[in-house]
Amino acid sequence: MTAHHDKPLFGTLLTAMVTPFRADGSVDLDSTAALAQRLVDQGCDGLVVGGTTGEYSTMTDDEHEAVFRAVREAVGDRAALVAGAGSNDTAHTMHLSEQAQKAGMDGLLIVTPYYNKPTQAGVVAHFEKVADSVELPIMLYDIPGRTGIPLSADTLIRLGEHPRIVAVKDAKADLTEATRVMAESDLLFYSGDDGLTVPWMAIGAVGLVGVTSHVDTPRFRRMIDAMRSDDLATARGLAYELEPVVRATMTHVPGAVAAKQILHWQGMLPGHTVRLPYVEATQDELAVMRADLEGSVVQDTIGA
Repeated sequence: MTAHHDKPLFGTLLTAMVTPFRADGSVDLDSTAALAQRLVDQGCDGLVVGGTTGEYSTMTDDEHEAVFRAVREAVGDRAALVAGAGSNDTAHTMHLSEQAQKAGMDGLLIVTPYYNKPTQAGVVAHFEKVADSVELPIMLYDIPGRTGIPLSADTLIRLGEHPRIVAVKDAKADLTEATRVMAESDLLFYSGDDGLTVPWMAIGAVGLVGVTSHVDTPRFRRMIDAMRSDDLATARGLAYELEPVVRATMTHVPGAVAAKQILHWQGMLPGHTVRLPYVEATQDELAVMRADLEGSVVQDTIGA
């Protein structure tokens, strides 16, 4: 059933944007807009706004809406804008989704309800209720390491029958199960693991929703383009080059913390403030991040 996707609905390289905060913890809309513009200028054809990396769980609904509107105004129609609108409360998810739709977003990223641990039937009911309440296309976010429950293959195939549920961001890394879902549905898959983009695309994923792409957008763009052109050798070489950058960004502290810190080192963000329960990286953590980046192209942009 799977079709060839020359121009996937949400693009092929989406950065799950951080939300820049000022030193006092307030949202910095100017820096948010500037970051969105830079990411698109450097090769992102999609952005996820207000997702996990955007620290959505610590933001008010009004802050969410302000960020959606700032990014929409900043990039116009140059990239697909996918709003993080998930919650473990179906009614609140519907509210956030409606808000995103009114703010001009192009789609929604809806995470599996976390903490509550519903059954698969409950998960299906949750997503279908949300999808029935809006007009925007939906990308499901399957990340059992954060939510406590996976989306089963049967659940994904069933949800893929809904006309507005069109894609999956997969951070479960079960390539075997995903192969079945791709074979039996028209769902577009996106790698939800920065370091697994090449294997994901090798089995049929259309691209990446990433965090490390904040700090080395051009190489991620080239890697994804190589995979979409069936140039595995080039893509694999770029994946090897990006491995220490992915390690620096994704393995020592939460991705939002690391991405903000590296962007600040690069001079792309005025600060690197995060909101509790996140805390800024310790000196030891900063040292290992710098060690990972040593010798990478990113290192050349952050100085000593």
